[in-house]
Amino acid sequence: MTRLTALNPEEVTGKTKDLFNAVQAKLGVVPNMMRTMGNSPAVLEGYLNLSGALSHGKLSSKTGELIALTVSESNSCEYCVAAHTFIGGKLLKTDAQVLHDARTGNSADAKTEAILQFAKTLISKNGLVNDQDVNAIKNAGISDAELAETVAHVALNVLTNYFNNTANTEIDFPAVPDLALQN
Repeated sequence: MTRLTALNPEEVTGKTKDLFNAVQAKLGVVPNMMRTMGNSPAVLEGYLNLSGALSHGKLSSKTGELIALTVSESNSCEYCVAAHTFIGGKLLKTDAQVLHDARTGNSADAKTEAILQFAKTLISKNGLVNDQDVNAIKNAGISDAELAETVAHVALNVLTNYFNNTANTEIDFPAVPDLALQN
């Protein structure tokens, strides 16, 4: 059972209505996470602004989705795993095995794997990485800009994971099986 209310886009007003209209125009729908974030227009706007800014960064949309899967799996966020599996597969046309591997921080591409492993390290160390952790990702050919964006993508996904785990947001994307059941 959900713990926070997902607002009906037809019933909201003011800033929330404006934000929902923008999401609707871009996605064709207002997903439950955003409908729930709409309880605080400041939270929804902050999420949308950071997500939008990162979409213009050095890291590709595909890499952003793979980071999201790594972080979401690490934080046991079923909503985000389902959402990013759907987005990665249906919208970005990413192979199902690539999406599956990202959930464990793995990739056939060495540069992507370095990014995903660093994301896992950030999560496991609560952001308190050391010189060795930073040198490992830099030695894999990751620029300072890409490293900064990796941290930002992790932070964005920690926000959504914690939000959805707190709200127990109803999943409105196709369900994704637990990794333990797939191996």
